[in-house]
Amino acid sequence: MNLVVPLTISPGTSPSTSPESQPAVVGVRNGHRRLWRPVALVLVLLVAAAGCSIRPLPTGYGQTTTAAVTDNGDGSADLGFDPRDIQPVVSNPEPVLPVTVHSADGPEVTVTSIDRIIAVNLSGSLAEIVFTLGLGDHVVGRDISSTFYAAEHLPVVTQGHDLATEPILALNPTLILVDGSVGPPEVIDQIRAAGVAVVVIDEAWSLDGIAPRISAVATALGVPGVGMQLNARTEKQVSAALASAPKDHEKLRVAFLYVRGTAGVYLIAGDGSGADSMIEAIGAEDAGTAIGLKKFRPLTSEGLINAAPDVILVMNEGLTSVGGIDGLLKLPGVAQTPAGANRRVVAMDDSALLSFGPRTGEMVQALARAVYRTGT
Repeated sequence: MNLVVPLTISPGTSPSTSPESQPAVVGVRNGHRRLWRPVALVLVLLVAAAGCSIRPLPTGYGQTTTAAVTDNGDGSADLGFDPRDIQPVVSNPEPVLPVTVHSADGPEVTVTSIDRIIAVNLSGSLAEIVFTLGLGDHVVGRDISSTFYAAEHLPVVTQGHDLATEPILALNPTLILVDGSVGPPEVIDQIRAAGVAVVVIDEAWSLDGIAPRISAVATALGVPGVGMQLNARTEKQVSAALASAPKDHEKLRVAFLYVRGTAGVYLIAGDGSGADSMIEAIGAEDAGTAIGLKKFRPLTSEGLINAAPDVILVMNEGLTSVGGIDGLLKLPGVAQTPAGANRRVVAMDDSALLSFGPRTGEMVQALARAVYRTGT
């Protein structure tokens, strides 16, 4: 149902045109329980200057802006696609094996069978690529982040970023695909010592890293031609998403906050975090990068006030964990920012926002709609 309302809708409430009664929150959900995934974090103390005054939102982005919103019925905006529905580029491709590939951790690895694949990393993007290449039927185990429908029945073989040798070997895998976000290296060595091929894929934390990552996975699976097809489809979607970003507007400053209230984790993202790439893709400015932050830093009131974001971007589960918009405003410095003063918060799906895989083009389009409150 398409609604035109002066404000977007906060979780757990019905649409309202009253600025006093409705925070400007755009939530994006997948319609099912989402399992949060950790992000690669760099915990370094943040030193930032305080005393920044709150500036008003650029013209056209205040609380009374009229915007077209697609209502899911629970107060969240619709992505425009289901992030848990993987669309393979082909069905049951025929791999050409054996193939010898370079593993990102050093050795040359010969892959002789892909009958039983385990593809795991923090973001779930490796499994996503395998399934999108049309080889999902070969996957026998998953990470906690691979919550899309085709994989949800598989046993979980990771705990956070940790691999365990025995549960993995119990599944009799013939190929393991991992990246640097999971470990420890000793477990990878143990699995290799058991005779299982392990290929480490380079991590991707930007749009530029998507195509090389798809190519590396496809080559290791013996289907490089299918990888080229998937890259072409993904590049087309990303290009369309970049072209759809509004051009005739003042550049908004957006801060990505990684928050887990239940774990007491409150971080602000900066250059190289992955969030910066998504924010810049929609024509906005990453607030953390603008004040010189790298990766993820502890959230401080001085740092956030200095960053002065117009919009705060979080993940759905993170927003829930701090008690929604009102709880978020209690975190250090949030209420003193333009985003806090105007209650401008965008909550996106945990499973796809920073995956940097085949779904990223669609996620960029969804993020642009949510941030700029454009129609669907």
